[in-house]
Amino acid sequence: MSQVPDRSIRISIDRGGTFTDVHVSTLPKSTSSSNADDDSKREEFILKLLSQDPGNYKDAPTEGVRRALERITGEKYPRGKPLPVDKLEYVRLSTTVATNALLERKGQKHALIITKGFKDLLEIGNQARPRIFDLNIKRAKPLYTKAVEVDERVTLVGYSSDPHAEKNALIFNEDGSIKKAYSGLGSEEQEKLIPGRIVKGLSGEAIKVIREPDLKVIKKDLQSLYEDGYRSIAVCLAHSYTFPDHELAIGTIAEQVGFPHISLSSQLLPMIKMTNRGQSTTCDAYLTPVLQDYLKGFYAGFEGGENGDLHVEFMGSDGGLVDLNNFSGLKSILSGPAGGVVGCALTSWDEEERAPVIGLDVGGTSTDVSRYAGRYESVWETTTAGISMFTPQLDINTVAAGGGSCLTYKNGLLRAGPESAGAHPGPACYRKAGPLALTDGNLFLGRLVPKYFPKCFGPNEDQDLDPEASRTKFEELAKAIRDETGTDKSIDEIVYGFVKVANETMARPIRTLTEARGFKTAEHILASFGGAGGQHACEIAELLGIDRVLIHKYSSILSAYGLALADRVYEQQEPASDTYNSSTQSSLFSRLDNLSEKVKKVLKDSGFDDDKIQVERLLNMRFDGSDTALMVLETANGKGDFEDEFKRAYKEEFGFLLNKNIVVDDVKVRGIGKTFDSLGPSAFAELKTLKLKEVDTKTADFHQEAYVWYGQDGKREEVPVYELGSLNKGDQVNGPALIIDETQTVFVNVYWSAIATSSHLLIRRESSE
Repeated sequence: MSQVPDRSIRISIDRGGTFTDVHVSTLPKSTSSSNADDDSKREEFILKLLSQDPGNYKDAPTEGVRRALERITGEKYPRGKPLPVDKLEYVRLSTTVATNALLERKGQKHALIITKGFKDLLEIGNQARPRIFDLNIKRAKPLYTKAVEVDERVTLVGYSSDPHAEKNALIFNEDGSIKKAYSGLGSEEQEKLIPGRIVKGLSGEAIKVIREPDLKVIKKDLQSLYEDGYRSIAVCLAHSYTFPDHELAIGTIAEQVGFPHISLSSQLLPMIKMTNRGQSTTCDAYLTPVLQDYLKGFYAGFEGGENGDLHVEFMGSDGGLVDLNNFSGLKSILSGPAGGVVGCALTSWDEEERAPVIGLDVGGTSTDVSRYAGRYESVWETTTAGISMFTPQLDINTVAAGGGSCLTYKNGLLRAGPESAGAHPGPACYRKAGPLALTDGNLFLGRLVPKYFPKCFGPNEDQDLDPEASRTKFEELAKAIRDETGTDKSIDEIVYGFVKVANETMARPIRTLTEARGFKTAEHILASFGGAGGQHACEIAELLGIDRVLIHKYSSILSAYGLALADRVYEQQEPASDTYNSSTQSSLFSRLDNLSEKVKKVLKDSGFDDDKIQVERLLNMRFDGSDTALMVLETANGKGDFEDEFKRAYKEEFGFLLNKNIVVDDVKVRGIGKTFDSLGPSAFAELKTLKLKEVDTKTADFHQEAYVWYGQDGKREEVPVYELGSLNKGDQVNGPALIIDETQTVFVNVYWSAIATSSHLLIRRESSE
């Protein structure tokens, strides 16, 4: 009897606000152990289940693994009992747990430990006023509950790296001893300026230790916090990015006291700017314990728990996979949508055409928008729920509009969102007496096919959507609107009005990523994914003037599929304080080389061969005297291109250049472990080889009545419905039509045509004449 090979099942799970998506890759039972590494023999399937269904299971990702194991092995695994891990090669997971904790302010109670005199620093913030004319500004409260000051102080007294230093600088020997101090000053003047201990900071700067912390007092303060119920602390001291000794000492004492979670800014974010470091550190102390509690519960669903043999990798906000030891609340803010960006970029980009891609991820709770033009677009400083964080994240714009967005009528306006029906109770058609949502609108207008929608509703999780529930509530809402306004619009027009509002809401962040940055929106390709993306893609493209839409065969679970394709990432960063010129380049490149070797070693120890490891070298650069630094990637041409690349990026961002020296604040290396080689030719490359064949509507699997809008008015008509699996490569379906499979429904609008390739639907707009 054939067996499933050990360590052969790969599972990638994206836990969204409404649905949890699961992508499974496995080897057939007949595969011998000697062929277990042959990816060409792998088989794939996908699962979709509600993210919250407390009547049936506690944790959706664990339930997804259970269902996958049952389907592959043919055995039964009772709910609530630990699952075996011997067949699992890995589980990859993206989660919105930390994001939701931040949005809902349900993180861990914690205290801030900060240098004396800076107690209110994080509450004051950077004094940015994004809504300068708002008459009722409400500032977000700090995440920490209590601030404790530490009587310690260090300060900078000069720079040490430049051999042509001015008289107010120190020069150090290689061993850190002072070689030259304040040339041009007498010994008495030197003593007045630099009494006490002088040390060399990690950035190369000279540090004067003005006051050492009293460790006995600190231990007493930390013990008092622990007795008051605090179990998490954030430590942020002045200049700790270059002189971390005091923070490390406090961290050691906190461990002795018994704090289970300690966030040190010098370890978490060794960068200049105390406010940014502090806000990021307190965010980590607030979110990581919540994330760890969730992960403990997740591991508890498997044999051995955290100490077992289950290999789990997590999606970070920067689009890279990290292991458990490197996964934190700060790195997980965009864990959920990041997988979708990766999946969209890798499946949509055409290297030959190089047309930029807009990723449109229409989920159940929100819509996430991203842009890819050959490289992931990242930001270093973001604000979520009023809290600023300084950590690399993919540049993703989010708007509260999705399949679960509530449809309401208020003050004469049709509204779609921002409230969401979520997974529980969900839209009205989910059989849980929920409110009207956008999914109800698409169902009512015939743009969903109930029998093909995931059958996970009702008490036994085996029922279809309930169209009558949607119809009943829409009739009640339409009557209320007519009574208030006196309009004679039909119920179809009213419901479609909600859809148009949602489409415009979802188009808005796309304009922010394109037009607001000087890019022509019409020159982009719209890559639509997410459970509700296919129903809106054509109409959103029309709003934006885009004439090509790509929809992947796994579009409804592309965030989970992106996890399966994502690279493993490990980063190392150090502070610097160097003027970028010919005399400092060698030392900077030497530091980059050292960090590169450290990063490569970690990835090699994780099992990656040399040919699977890529290294990206970056410098955080700014003009001397300015406050804005840009993280600059070394170009493919190699060393010496940082200055040109910085000036190009600065000119693109701000429109001008300064005639000043360039300062390097940080050196950073990002190591990438490649998990796959190629996905084959792109949809556009494949299209050039296909002979197109128009599909006769008579061959459709069936016809369904749907509401079609022709630009000035709309009407219901019978439209053909095709199963995606029944279309062959080169088949062309002319709109209006529906193309469906078990997890997605694509509405091909009038004047559009969809062409089937091996992995995509390429939808193009035809002339409306």
